[in-house]
Amino acid sequence: MNVLVTASARFVMTEDGKAWTSNASLGYSVWAEYLSAYDQVHLLARAQHRASPPVNSIQVSGPGVKLVPLPYFVGPEAFLRQYWAVKRTIRAALKEVEAVQLRIPCTIGTEVYHQLEAGRPYGVEVVADPYDSFAPGAVRHPLRPFFRWWFAEQLRKQCANACAARYVTQKALQQRYPCLHYSMGVANVNLEREMIVTQPRNYSDSKAPVNILIVGTMDQLYKAPDVLIQAVAHCVKAGLDLTLTLVGDGQYRADLERQARRLGIGDRTYFCGQLANRTAVQRYLDQADLFILPSRQEGLPKAMMEAMARALPCIGSIVGGIPELLPAEDLVPPGDVTALTAKIQEVVQHPDRMSQMSARNLATASQFDQKTLQAQRAVFYHYVHEQTEKWLNQSRAILCVE
Repeated sequence: MNVLVTASARFVMTEDGKAWTSNASLGYSVWAEYLSAYDQVHLLARAQHRASPPVNSIQVSGPGVKLVPLPYFVGPEAFLRQYWAVKRTIRAALKEVEAVQLRIPCTIGTEVYHQLEAGRPYGVEVVADPYDSFAPGAVRHPLRPFFRWWFAEQLRKQCANACAARYVTQKALQQRYPCLHYSMGVANVNLEREMIVTQPRNYSDSKAPVNILIVGTMDQLYKAPDVLIQAVAHCVKAGLDLTLTLVGDGQYRADLERQARRLGIGDRTYFCGQLANRTAVQRYLDQADLFILPSRQEGLPKAMMEAMARALPCIGSIVGGIPELLPAEDLVPPGDVTALTAKIQEVVQHPDRMSQMSARNLATASQFDQKTLQAQRAVFYHYVHEQTEKWLNQSRAILCVE
């Protein structure tokens, strides 16, 4: 049995038919997991065609996994221009598979959902919350309020009608977007044993400057780097010796660089761009003293979990699955610069507290064992496979009767 898996990511496809990505968390091994239940994985996603792969990219396709390329649109206006081509590609792709897995929220997943015939089972993997994604400040678009309502409503329907749902959180996403049938909460992250350090950090000695790190896309302001830059600027103005490192790239990077200069911390702020592999990310994690993710929306943040695996103290916002990772004393309301400023001051001026945060975070990260999570996700894939098999058998029986 073959499965169609949707993805919101954008990939590169070379002339030899191979697919590539610069995102270390979207490589072949992620999609190969589905092969525990299926013969072939057809990955439906946008693709830009190039003669050669980008520098420092990793392969997405491989044995049992192929990319089904959609037109390379970016944004709602471009999607509308490519709508009929997208629809034709989806229609053809559905004919080549038996099972369907929608990684949502995602425009592509929504289009596949609307093209499924009545009664055809499908699984959903809920990785984020569009109601938070389109909150004020997260996206700059005149139709943001409409998008917030529309995508949240679509996600509710998709989850309610799915034969099975896997959420990356244990409670947060389930409460807002319940599935009426089978559901489970299993994180997307894969923390290999070598990614998890063996000892917590010791912050008994004061260190200056304190290096703060954030990892996340700058295509939108979901991760709230703008809020973090403001908070760090306030802390520096109050006399704290801090530096800020931002790992990630996107359309808002230039705006964020200008913001840092305007607030007087341009010489303390370092933009590292997109890093292609986890080894490079780990180097920055190991050099940092404090990880902060003041997101406006989240599922269960991989970047924070990887930071916790390196025994980094973390501060996060009260959205999505972050409260499932951090205690209340390490959380702040999303978009609240004043609260984040106070929390940074509170943490960095107490080395003993940072040591306690380090030990607690390492213990939490150690619970997310790769093999255990993969086995749990495999249970979900097999369940969708079984429901699809039942539907196929029923369809064949009806045809025989007719």
